Amino acid sequence: MTVHVTPTSRNDHPRKPRVLVLMGGPDAEREVSLMSGAEVARALASTHAFDVVSQTVLRPTAEELLAQTPDVIFPIVHGPFGEGGPLQEILESIATTHGIGYVGPKPQPARIAMHKLATKQVASSVGVRTPRSRELRRGEPLDLVAPLVLKPSNDGSSVDLRICRTSAEVDAARAELEPKRAFLMAEEFIAGREMTVGIVDGEVLPIIEIVPAVEFYDYQAKYSRDDTRYVLDPVLPAQIAEEMRTATKAVFTALGLRDVARADFMVDDRGAWFLEINTAPGMTTHSLVPMASRHRGVDMPELCARLVHAALTRAKSSARLPRAATAASHAGAVAKT
Repeated sequence: MTVHVTPTSRNDHPRKPRVLVLMGGPDAEREVSLMSGAEVARALASTHAFDVVSQTVLRPTAEELLAQTPDVIFPIVHGPFGEGGPLQEILESIATTHGIGYVGPKPQPARIAMHKLATKQVASSVGVRTPRSRELRRGEPLDLVAPLVLKPSNDGSSVDLRICRTSAEVDAARAELEPKRAFLMAEEFIAGREMTVGIVDGEVLPIIEIVPAVEFYDYQAKYSRDDTRYVLDPVLPAQIAEEMRTATKAVFTALGLRDVARADFMVDDRGAWFLEINTAPGMTTHSLVPMASRHRGVDMPELCARLVHAALTRAKSSARLPRAATAASHAGAVAKT
């Protein structure tokens, strides 16, 4: 475990909330998380409003996190452990027992949002259009025909995603991926324009169109290539743009998410097709939520500060609830005497 403390004096602690930024994790997106976490810590420190500690973790315990004496925890850990429920269970236990807030969803919404198939079911239940899909276990027959997309249902950053245009490509992708994945998601391939829509505290951010220089928006296009183009507020039929904004908010609300997320879509001549929602979107120099937020006039330091303040406000509100309940109970007892 590596701990980096910003050069903020501990004497300032009474007036500066202490923010613990978590990064790393045990999953495939660890390197992305390290980049995101470094940017978040740098942004928060630049506001001079927080005492910032950044901690690189694998699978931390509550005790390890509490040792940093945070007022709020900002997890920017990608993958099944960091955004799929296990870390949120730890953070929720800390919030419940110690009144320490954290950024991001509670455990159950995190679990559902991390599972692409489960998320698509929720999206369909609230009237959001999404491509046909199936869970595909090793050796099972597949009733979707190419072209289709094979990808893990519980990972991100396009890790192990394969676009299969023929049945032979489907067979080759299954032979490659199934030995290391218990199950995959097979999804109808939508040929069209790739879009993403961020949402912060219930407010939908500007739409971004992603135009990769390669076949699709893969890991390298997301984090290392400089030839991917991003078009903010792209030219779209008004109905389709509104469909994406409405769908993003509908899925965010139906899942019970909070603070920040990013929904991904494909757009063709039939309209917008919801693919997935990310509850711990990247915060790197290439990342889309900070990009859309800047376009709206909110830079990275202010964006991160808003997320921290939302978590702090929740923690303070929760801390008042037991006292309020006790006071109400006492008032009721007095009224009966």
